[in-house]
Amino acid sequence: MKSYRKELWFNTKQRREFINITPQVEECLEESGIREGLILVNAMHITASVFINDDESGLHQDYEDWLEKLAPHEPLSHYRHNRAGEDNGDAQ
Repeated sequence: MKSYRKELWFNTKQRREFINITPQVEECLEESGIREGLILVNAMHITASVFINDDESGLHQDYEDWLEKLAPHEPLSHYRHNRAGEDNGDAQ
C-alpha cells in the first residue's frame, strides 16, 4: 500500500476565514503519484476545520452568520476559556 504525507500551512489575515485549498490538495495528490484510494485532509489546530462545500460567497456569509449566532465572539467574558488570557473561547 502506498502512502503520502505533506503538511500545508496557511496564514490568515482575519479572525475567521474560508480558504479554498482545492488546488493545493490536487497538487499534493499529483505529487503523490497515487491514482486510487482515499485522501485525508485534516486541520491540525484546535480552532481550525476542514469542510467540503461550494466555494460560493453567499454560502460563506451564511456560515459566518450562523457561527456568530451559535457561538458569538463577544462578550469575551462569556467564555471561561478566555480567563486564561486568550480570546478564542468561541472557536473552541
